[in-house]
Amino acid sequence: MEMARRAAEYRAAGRRIIDLTLGEPDFAPPAHAVAAAQQAAVRPMVYTPANGIPELRRAARRALQRDRALRYSDAEVAVGCGAKQVIFNAFFATLRRGDEVIIPAPYWASYPDMVRLCGAVPVIVPCSAESGFRLSPDALEAAVTERTRWVVLNAPRNPSGATYSHDALAGLAEVLRCHPSALILSDEIYAHIRYHAKDYNSIAQVAPDLRERILLVDGVSKAYAMTGWRVGWGFGPTELIRGITAVQTHNCTQTSAVSQIAAVVALQGPQDLLAERRETYRRRRDAGLAILKRSRHLDTVEPDGAFYLFPRLAVGADVAVADALLEAGCATVPGSAFGAPGHLRLSFATDIATLEEGCRIIVATLDGISA
Repeated sequence: MEMARRAAEYRAAGRRIIDLTLGEPDFAPPAHAVAAAQQAAVRPMVYTPANGIPELRRAARRALQRDRALRYSDAEVAVGCGAKQVIFNAFFATLRRGDEVIIPAPYWASYPDMVRLCGAVPVIVPCSAESGFRLSPDALEAAVTERTRWVVLNAPRNPSGATYSHDALAGLAEVLRCHPSALILSDEIYAHIRYHAKDYNSIAQVAPDLRERILLVDGVSKAYAMTGWRVGWGFGPTELIRGITAVQTHNCTQTSAVSQIAAVVALQGPQDLLAERRETYRRRRDAGLAILKRSRHLDTVEPDGAFYLFPRLAVGADVAVADALLEAGCATVPGSAFGAPGHLRLSFATDIATLEEGCRIIVATLDGISA
């Protein structure tokens, strides 16, 4: 957000800036969802249940069954103002001072601060590019203590785009079975944006015996390009869902009714756009990779999913390089923001021409720094 703000200031001053900072899909929301919201907006609106309107809970459950072959009851789903709020509500409902939350790095920047806001301790576990940015069973075992309350899993990962195979999740599940007090957050907000033909792997599918400890989080922000509508949900055990709902009741009452109605229609309507947009993202990913791989100063792992490139720098500190790139006309985010110093995050949620121009600026600037 800070780099995006600085880029906006430069543009306001008349500079041309290629902005590759925010994870903000550049597609329009589904037209049928927008039409449903317009129709709903002119009707009287009253408070809805804190855990979401019944129609949305049902639509989310059916979508999960359709897409990931997982079944949950109505009492096992809670709706919030985006996946982010569902995660925060879950942490707030369960964490006590001194509890620990294991977070693989690179991580989405909000995870550690959410944990700290709840008085708990984020335990960061580095996952290198050589490991595919994936948490290994050995690293997980080494990080777990009697104070571990949550283990965070996110796939496809922000910022690395890494996913987990069935066997990789099975290995993590073996460790988690030995630590029954640890809950598992499976953040699957990018599940529909992945670039291989294999079925999506969720730990809730791979280890059904751990179901009563898993919170599976999803929403409409990324796949349906509805970030600003703020609708997400979590599936989990009824006691945890009651805790999440109790927090929601007191911190914002409910998610916008109009947004919920739009989300219902997005989930129930034609799903062809998901594959179409995924293919567009794939072309963008490949176009950006082709340019970045020309640079001897970058080592870029091909992401399995999401819409970010996360190259490792062979020259300069990431914050200083990000500053130099901004001055050169391309806004990026230093990997330090995600617990991975020495990297840059580039969002390819933009058109190919803009992305390619930004990547060329990056390559040329790095050549200049190393000269």
